[in-house]
Amino acid sequence: MPQEKWNYNPFWDEVVLRLQSTVSEQEYITWLNRVSYAESKHQKIILAVPSLFIRDYITTQYKQTITELLIELTGEKIDVELIVKETSPKKEQPKVSVAPLPKVRTKPKDTNINPIYRFDSFVVGDNCSFAYNASMAIAKNPGVSYNPCLIYGGVGLGKTHLIQSIGNFIQQNSPELQVVYVTAEMFTNEFIQAIGEEKTPQFRNKYRKADVLLIDDIHFLQKKASTQEEMFHVFNNLFEANKQLVFTCDRPIEEVKDIADRLKNRFSRGINVDLLPPDFETRLAILRRKSNDKGFAVSSEVLEYIAKNIQTNVRDLEASLTKLIAYSELLNKEITLDIAQEQLKNTFSLAKDQSLTIDSIIKVVANYFNISPYDIKGKKRTKSVVLPRQIAMYVGRTITDYSTTEIGYEFGGRDHTTVMHSVQKIEGLIQSDIAVSNSVQHLIRQISDAKREK
Repeated sequence: MPQEKWNYNPFWDEVVLRLQSTVSEQEYITWLNRVSYAESKHQKIILAVPSLFIRDYITTQYKQTITELLIELTGEKIDVELIVKETSPKKEQPKVSVAPLPKVRTKPKDTNINPIYRFDSFVVGDNCSFAYNASMAIAKNPGVSYNPCLIYGGVGLGKTHLIQSIGNFIQQNSPELQVVYVTAEMFTNEFIQAIGEEKTPQFRNKYRKADVLLIDDIHFLQKKASTQEEMFHVFNNLFEANKQLVFTCDRPIEEVKDIADRLKNRFSRGINVDLLPPDFETRLAILRRKSNDKGFAVSSEVLEYIAKNIQTNVRDLEASLTKLIAYSELLNKEITLDIAQEQLKNTFSLAKDQSLTIDSIIKVVANYFNISPYDIKGKKRTKSVVLPRQIAMYVGRTITDYSTTEIGYEFGGRDHTTVMHSVQKIEGLIQSDIAVSNSVQHLIRQISDAKREK
């Protein structure tokens, strides 16, 4: 069959006229005027739209009606496919008795969003692939799935990079959506200022008109009851209107103290994804990406040296690399392994102290109970191993700043809920079992004394 026969463009023009007569002018301007004919195939018409958001909306609201009209007009079974494509102005418009239709307004970009944070500059490893893919899915279909989303993890692991990448992607691909990005501290300060200047209606209008609301570092809301109350109402208003909400936090929301339970429940209502410290391969890939971005050649042995010694987070990796680049540029010297070792020895000493904190605790606890550190990190469930493991987790949570996610990672990749359960278990035993209480206090003193001696 010759392809010329599969030309459904005239039928599409008729569909446009019929739809225009059945919907309001504003509805036509906002949605249907942004759909254009692309091409025809056998029993298929392909229509183009300018963004993923428009595609998904047209699919859910109009595709069935469009299909039924095409079947009625052609007498054939027609499939409708919607693709995302930049559309050029139509040379010929359907003859209608209405004035030229205005273009949909593009919303102003949020200047708080840093343009350097993009998905293509984020290095994906096993430690962050789930969070990355969830963020990408949100950016492509805001408000459709994974709503709300909470991204949590320790300092310097990429939370801000991901949440701002979502904002940049949406602003570029769905400019009709209003994106608002703030830190929880900025939200709090704006709220306080609005109260002082009696401008709370304007404050609420800004946030409740957002199509996509991105809030960084919600742990900052601890002990701020009035701000939490305002956040609660903003959340409800946007969530009920199917607007996209994304938050970040430095720990699982269950661990954040002094935040109202009803607000915690809303933060955890959708999808919660965590970011873990990167493994060696990911750390090396990050260093290579950073050195290329800075236009500075660093030998593989130097990059591997940094990757082996910095196991904390991306921020520390970049700081070490930046120090070496500055040294090289200021003194006009090539960075050798010897120079890297000399310049970074103090940095690595501090990093090792931090990264070995949990390992040191495990070793002390294992020695106290006469078992091996391997058993504490392993899968054994015997009583002689489970109790020391729970005590080690409790001590680690009590005397360090590590989150339960980071502690679980050090204990053989266990989930943060396992650590939380262990902490609660030992807290109960300390109150009811004098032997356990004495053992825990002895271990805390021993580990603290050893740390001071260093």
